[in-house]
Amino acid sequence: MTWTAYQVTFRLLSPLHIGWRKLGNLQQTRPYVTGRSLWGAFTARLTRESGSNNYEGIGKRVDQQLAFTYFYPSILPDRVLLWPWPDQWDEFAWTFLGSYASTALENARNAEAGSLHETEYIAPYIRNQGPDQEPTPVYLVGYIFAKDDCGLSWQNVLDRLQLGGERGYGWGRVCLKEEPVKDKKCFGYDLDCTGDRPRITVSNGKELLAHTDVESVKSNEAIEPLVGRETGSDTGFGKNLTKARICWIPGNTLFEEKTFRIQPKGIWEIS
Repeated sequence: MTWTAYQVTFRLLSPLHIGWRKLGNLQQTRPYVTGRSLWGAFTARLTRESGSNNYEGIGKRVDQQLAFTYFYPSILPDRVLLWPWPDQWDEFAWTFLGSYASTALENARNAEAGSLHETEYIAPYIRNQGPDQEPTPVYLVGYIFAKDDCGLSWQNVLDRLQLGGERGYGWGRVCLKEEPVKDKKCFGYDLDCTGDRPRITVSNGKELLAHTDVESVKSNEAIEPLVGRETGSDTGFGKNLTKARICWIPGNTLFEEKTFRIQPKGIWEIS
């Protein structure tokens, strides 16, 4: 059993909100696209194009036949220069993030009490320094792994994916920058694409690039519970909450070299 790794670059066409946490009235976005968000986008698009309503079945096939890294914002279509890690956070946030304030209305004239809120997003253009500068587009760079016997037409829908939240307002639209490129590394890390799942080796002193099962490695940095929403045939769209999984967050530094299996939804586990 083997997999093929493809570097994939999307151009972001509209604001992108990947739900994270709420601080006061601000709904924060994650500063990257999670594997679960990609899984959901592929599942939704492939199900609709199949002409069925079998979200659960298609979702299982995506889990089995595709694997994802997280996708990171970049001003270059072929690599990531500015990571959303603590030592680069201020520059990253200034460059890529924006927010939108809105409120619910009681009637045509009056705002509903306590409904003012602000939604943070990854912007489709960076915040340029000068008034005469041309807008600089934002790309999302990452990797998709496909089983060599993959029966899903995943490459055919890359231009029609919609990622994250607020999709009803047109957020999360992307287009493919160029055709996926086969690669033997992943963000510069070594890959092993043989076996039941793709494997990635992270050297001592390098960062984890996805949520990693907390039992896989030891670290003294940040952890968080990871919960997602799924659609079941008997429950309705997005009504199923997954069991919380405690993970190290992306950006944690490894103290010794480890090899990880890229699990469904992009989560890493010790190999």
